[in-house]
Amino acid sequence: MEKVRSFIAVDVDSPQVLDAIKKVQEDLSPLVKAKFVELENVHFTLKFLGEISSEMVDKVYEVMKTIPFEPFRLELCGVGCFPSIRRVNVIWIGARKGSENLKSIADELERKLKPLGFKPESRPFTPHATIARVKFVHNREKLASLLSRMKGLELGEIAIDSVKLKRSQLTPKGPVYTTLRSIP
Repeated sequence: MEKVRSFIAVDVDSPQVLDAIKKVQEDLSPLVKAKFVELENVHFTLKFLGEISSEMVDKVYEVMKTIPFEPFRLELCGVGCFPSIRRVNVIWIGARKGSENLKSIADELERKLKPLGFKPESRPFTPHATIARVKFVHNREKLASLLSRMKGLELGEIAIDSVKLKRSQLTPKGPVYTTLRSIP
């Protein structure tokens, strides 16, 4: 039985917003050694599922179809890092207007997927799109200063009109994401 590494997400697909993200990545690149997320892969993960069977893909999709969902606008705003500036693993873009819609979809997925055996997340859902996985920080002071200046950076709005169940294939060049199912 083939297992599929998968997650549920919304894509960031506005060319203007992706241009703004590219600019942020370029500003960050002299300060960190990182694997920058390819623009076509930028997304907000709602629920990471891990390795699941193909029949579980169908069950998850059935659950996704029960989530109350109206299209909405999501305002991308702010750049930050996890877990802290002392130990930067991930650099992300945040969300402002519309983030409560994203949170309610994520909470609903969390609740409805639990009976299928998916463990609830230990941390509360924080809408973010990873734009870099950091291996090494060249200049922590400059990075802290740049992130502080970017805390309120507005990157534009995207239309959220579908939620996708995606497959993640890890390759030496980085992950390849494929949409398996989508709810409009």
